[in-house]
Amino acid sequence: MHYVSEKGGGLTRRQFVGGAAALVATAALAACGGAGDGADSSASEPGTAAAGAKKRTLTVFAAASLTEALQQIGRQFERKHTGVTVKFNFDSSGTLCTQIAEGAKADVFFSAAEKQMDQLDGGLDGQEGAGMVDHATRVDLLQNKVVLCVPDGNPKHVQSFDGLAKALAAHQVLMAMGNADVPVGQYTQKILAHFGLDEAALAQAGCISYGSNVKEVAAQVREASVDCGVVYATDAKAESLSQVDAATEAMCGSVTYPVAALKAAPEPKLAFAFLDFLHTKAASARFADSGFTVLAKA
Repeated sequence: MHYVSEKGGGLTRRQFVGGAAALVATAALAACGGAGDGADSSASEPGTAAAGAKKRTLTVFAAASLTEALQQIGRQFERKHTGVTVKFNFDSSGTLCTQIAEGAKADVFFSAAEKQMDQLDGGLDGQEGAGMVDHATRVDLLQNKVVLCVPDGNPKHVQSFDGLAKALAAHQVLMAMGNADVPVGQYTQKILAHFGLDEAALAQAGCISYGSNVKEVAAQVREASVDCGVVYATDAKAESLSQVDAATEAMCGSVTYPVAALKAAPEPKLAFAFLDFLHTKAASARFADSGFTVLAKA
């Protein structure tokens, strides 16, 4: 995946060359040269620092649910780019979106939902955005699932979202969910609405416990401080949580992860190189191992 620069103010806009088909083909060819950990293709990759060059830092703001996969991918990227350090800021997509909008410096934004990316994107037809995302680099890379998890032993015998809805309506369980500005919380709100449940009334009745990101929700389930929690399938896997049900698209919509470079990226060439790397077979394998469905494959 390569970019062509167009002159303009601030960070130049990049356009994908050859469209989506060429993007996939280019990524596949790059992957064939060294997708494995042991291969070193740094001499020919864009953004690679030559020996003795000054050290550089790539800053990636990414949804908390990407932590395990991106930490491994970041180490792979560093090995292929001499002198480069990948610095991650993992948190809820809502928090990261706010930080970027308020001026936090980042090269890449990797969101757990389209809503937060849309808020920073100014290239969407018929929609308003802050114009901080380099729209030409934006791609929907991954999909996840929203799942219902329970503590070890499942003390309240929660078996499904249907059963959870009935137990919540009867005020018989305590459920953990993300805050309203957190994608996993927004997906959970859709599930509650699907079953005709009033979130505010349930919270007032003491049936809901909140987390500022998906990791906090998962921790509450793992520690058995709640009877159940709604998290992503990838976090359930990472935390070895007991998963009892998965939400359907009818309940909460599709869970799509867009990624893009930012117009004000301090290291634009590294940002583009990292986006390229996310499409390699090596990166796709890491995402798949973590439980994601890879949409834009090498």
